[in-house]
Amino acid sequence: MQYDDILILGAGWTATFLIPLLRRHKITFSATTSDGRTVAGAPTIKFRSDPSRSPVEQGQLFAPLPQARYVLITFPLKGHDESRVITEAYGITHGHHARFIQLGSTGIWKEDPAQRPWLDRTSPYDSTNPRAVAEDVLRALGGCVLNLAGLWGGERDPRHWVDRVATTKAAVKEKASLHMIHGEDVARAIVWLMYRCNEEGGWERLGQSQRWMVTDGFVYDWWSLFAGWADTAAQDSEQAAEQEEHGGDAVELHGPSKQATWVYELMAEEGVRALPRGPERLGRCYDTRELWTMLGIAPLKGGLGL
Repeated sequence: MQYDDILILGAGWTATFLIPLLRRHKITFSATTSDGRTVAGAPTIKFRSDPSRSPVEQGQLFAPLPQARYVLITFPLKGHDESRVITEAYGITHGHHARFIQLGSTGIWKEDPAQRPWLDRTSPYDSTNPRAVAEDVLRALGGCVLNLAGLWGGERDPRHWVDRVATTKAAVKEKASLHMIHGEDVARAIVWLMYRCNEEGGWERLGQSQRWMVTDGFVYDWWSLFAGWADTAAQDSEQAAEQEEHGGDAVELHGPSKQATWVYELMAEEGVRALPRGPERLGRCYDTRELWTMLGIAPLKGGLGL
């Protein structure tokens, strides 16, 4: 029977980076979308999982999907049932041979006073979080979870988030650490995890029931980012309009963004001598060295392109 190397359930943003990489490595794949659209030049299978369906209906949903050695679930699963429904329905219709990988979020981790501010994949997490619950079910069934930090790349530019996440000086004051991973490095982590797990005993050691924290190895300081992105076209336009309205040169044309201005005010108020602030001021700091050491590669797109 012909097997694909990997079946991507939910070929969305991540797949726009993963599919080209799979092609370059000559890794065979199939992918699904809710509407059967083409993604990264690849046709997809129209498919939508529905945990509320009966076992018979689940079988009808999953039966048309191809056989694959790995099944990558890119959409968020929540609660106790969704992971079990997918793994069991696919297993019943295709045999219980596939290795399941779920993309999760680093947002499940909590601060750990014992090793503050650092957290790694073994640190305490919110086990009541609906996504964490689903991930734990998948791991109990032998699957692997890659918990991803904030995603960027392509149309996802963190600079565009500034006006959404920091509308006031008080909001800027509360911003601390940020962890990110580029879509290309998400794709590379998936492919190299497959390579390592294809080695003798690799899945049992590195994949089965494992959870990996995925970042680019940086702990970003939001204040540093606001200050580093001070020169923004949107702010320039706003200030130019303000200068025209007031008819004078009191407002600096092409001046820094309001977020950057607030950062420097807060540095004076809070006694911060320079940016970035130290880990002790940033709250949660993720240590993901173990992942990249295990994969035997380094991130390609670390540093947000700064």
